[in-house]
Amino acid sequence: MENIHPIFSKILSRKEKQQFLNQKSIVIWMTGLSGSGKSTIAEGLEKKLFDHGYFSQLLDGDNTRVGINNNLGFSIEDRQENIRRVAEVSKLFIESGIICINSFVSPTINIRQSAKEIIGETNFLEVFINTPLEICESRDVKGLYAKARSGAIKGFTGIDSPFEAPNSPDLEVLTENQNINTSVDKVFNFVLPYISIS
Repeated sequence: MENIHPIFSKILSRKEKQQFLNQKSIVIWMTGLSGSGKSTIAEGLEKKLFDHGYFSQLLDGDNTRVGINNNLGFSIEDRQENIRRVAEVSKLFIESGIICINSFVSPTINIRQSAKEIIGETNFLEVFINTPLEICESRDVKGLYAKARSGAIKGFTGIDSPFEAPNSPDLEVLTENQNINTSVDKVFNFVLPYISIS
């Protein structure tokens, strides 16, 4: 018989919580370069889900690096630890019946694979926000690319640190010639069958 930690025999099950919320929980993991539109699409998706009666939690660098990951930098090792912690938190959310929307560069295939292994393959949807580097750099909302080009930031993904595009993401969103609403709708329509109870 499988060894189950005593706490899990005392708390309500994921199934009970999903039934209460009238939704199936899953992790929607958005990956892509800085400036690709991940966070904007994730924010739009969260609002659209909410408007349709779905309860979700959005995790990104802004709300995790000020708290749970505030002691981490941007080396590959720290990025791995950043994603490990995010994956563990995501797992807790889906066990609570909550849809988890994650927006992280998560630059390597190995880093994303480790997240998938923690969360569970059947609970993990990989969404590649595919935007060419030159477009991401032209946006440069936070001025990060300019700092990386000048050498003020070292190890910046896409400039002097690699980004490995997913080989076979569950969904690829090509943002170059489409607006944010179209991108949000594409992700929403894709995830709907995974989160609907009926």
